[in-house]
Amino acid sequence: MNEWNRSNHDCCHSELENLLEVQVYAMSDSLTSKIGGTGKEYAEQSSGDVNDMDVDLSYGSFGRSSSTGLVGLENLGNTCFMNSSIQCLAHTSKLVDYFLGDYDRDINRTNPLGLNGELALAFGELLRRLWNTERKPVSPHHFKSKIACFAPQFSGFNQHDSQELLAFLLDGLHEDLNQVKCKPYEEAKDASGRPDKEVADEYWSNHLARNASVIVDICHGQYKSTLTCPTCSKTSVTFDPFMYLSLPVPSTAKRTMTVTVFSTDGSIEPISYDVSVPQFGSLNDLVQALSSACSLGDDEILLITEVYNNRIIRYLEEPSDSVSLLRDGDKLAAYRLPKKYETSPFVVFTHQHFDEHSSVDDMTPQMKEFEAPLLAVLPERVNGLTLKSIYLKLLKPLRFSKGASSLNDSGSCNSGCAAVPMDAIPDSDGQFLSAPLENTLESSHSDTVECQGTGGPSESSEWEADVEQFEFYLTNGRCDVQQARIETNEVDLLESTPNRLQINVHWQQNAVRQYETSMLKSLPEIHKLELIPKRNEDSVALNGCLEAFLKEEPLGPEDMWYCPCCKKHQQAMKKLDLWRLPEVLVIHLKRFSYTQFTRNKLETFVDFPISDLDLSSYIIDKSELSNCHYRLYAISNHYGNMGGGHYTASIYHEEGKGWYKFDDECVRPMTEDSIKTPAAYVLFYRRE
Repeated sequence: MNEWNRSNHDCCHSELENLLEVQVYAMSDSLTSKIGGTGKEYAEQSSGDVNDMDVDLSYGSFGRSSSTGLVGLENLGNTCFMNSSIQCLAHTSKLVDYFLGDYDRDINRTNPLGLNGELALAFGELLRRLWNTERKPVSPHHFKSKIACFAPQFSGFNQHDSQELLAFLLDGLHEDLNQVKCKPYEEAKDASGRPDKEVADEYWSNHLARNASVIVDICHGQYKSTLTCPTCSKTSVTFDPFMYLSLPVPSTAKRTMTVTVFSTDGSIEPISYDVSVPQFGSLNDLVQALSSACSLGDDEILLITEVYNNRIIRYLEEPSDSVSLLRDGDKLAAYRLPKKYETSPFVVFTHQHFDEHSSVDDMTPQMKEFEAPLLAVLPERVNGLTLKSIYLKLLKPLRFSKGASSLNDSGSCNSGCAAVPMDAIPDSDGQFLSAPLENTLESSHSDTVECQGTGGPSESSEWEADVEQFEFYLTNGRCDVQQARIETNEVDLLESTPNRLQINVHWQQNAVRQYETSMLKSLPEIHKLELIPKRNEDSVALNGCLEAFLKEEPLGPEDMWYCPCCKKHQQAMKKLDLWRLPEVLVIHLKRFSYTQFTRNKLETFVDFPISDLDLSSYIIDKSELSNCHYRLYAISNHYGNMGGGHYTASIYHEEGKGWYKFDDECVRPMTEDSIKTPAAYVLFYRRE
């Protein structure tokens, strides 16, 4: 179990002690045995908290009949989250039988991880009141003060999460009722190829040697966890206990996003793609959808960037980041890079042009910025000639034809034209080289880029004329400090910035007329107005949530695993499997997602079974197959969103043979057909 810090433990012992005189009327022997001692004994144990507890032992018997257990809980101020979880536990049959019985003998008053039994006593007293024959709503004030002592975040009257409270409450009850006084330490042994059942039983025995309570008996299960190193394939197998299953909710809601894809070798013109991704999906979902849309090759990767004010302001390189961080008005540019050059230095070109219509007198054109930066991989050494040649190559798909020829025709020339192929560049002596780009980037001493054509002085003059239409300036990353102009013979440009060059290019007036610059001038926003109304159908089966929970996936960068073979931390693959199921299975649907910047709630409708939840296909211990069938008996519901909401409980009342809605003080019947809603948050199943 988790070993919580009890630094605020003493707050529960600061109340003034008062003498208490209790008069008990017509208490039967059976009632005395159910309370766990005489009324006087119980009163003496609780004398220090009489003001909060408001003890009244004369309210009648604790029978289990159709008229009991249908009592509401007062809302003390934003405590609907607590009331919802309490009611679900208060209708867990084996827990009710336990707390209506002689549980006092199991209280562990010396466990430093518990609350000296005070939380268990407060919960037991509250549960007895809820099973009173009277129908008057019960105030959980005393219980709230005790759970706040165990978990101080529940102090005050702020709204909280019902599942979070449930987790702390079950843990606190376990520690207060843990019959193990001195916990032995058993170091877990490596599986070392032993049979799973042998290893699982060993882990389970070690768990029970440290934890023995009604909570363990009812709510604890066991799953198998397998970690695999992606480098050496070393596996680590452990069998860990669980008190509830937190299942992801795969959303079927989609979000349409527009991204413009650029080549980094001048092979194709920029193209904008509309792709659909899960509404609260990850950047990895966007990359996969975009890769499919643009037919990305196996030897390519996509570098997605956010563009604002003519520059790249963010490189979206963390696959787990949520796409909800991207707003509809943002603009994205994705660059196709050769996979083997993903760690190579690269250059980012921003550009400006003279706008003939920007001046008042039409005599002094003003500089305006193109919006879309261009990006390319660099060789290890870069001079001014190489840099300018790379830029012309990137512009190649945008070049208008010259007469019957075109610079998009890979250097072919008709009618005797003197157009130079954009692939052909002169060396420092004015001669043309023939070095493929691949060979160039892999060579540490090459200062040139791809050159497929050959030519003479006329081609050299044409190339120089093209270059003269642009001026190149080295800038900082924000493009707000412009350094000296880059000359053709300038060398060692990577010396000061070895990984990333930021270049601003000034276009002369004639250059704009020679290129189709519409894709450079304006990038489309992420969101396009959809004329077709969106469907509200967003549903998933509970089995889909289980499969998402059990599928193999990589650990996050912040949760790396130390591989004993590689002797370093690795982003291992993790696989979970169910091994041993509990008597009561609590399933938490992870509707709420949190990142550094966003908080979202999934309103996905989860279709869960009521009468027969069959988990036999998910359990890997075949000896447990007979214990894999469950029936739903309680639901903690959350209505609303992250900004505000309300919790209720839907509960099957065994004695009344029907479903009831528990909404704080209000308890009323409901039909079975109405219990399945998108508000279902925590599901409670008991084994059939």
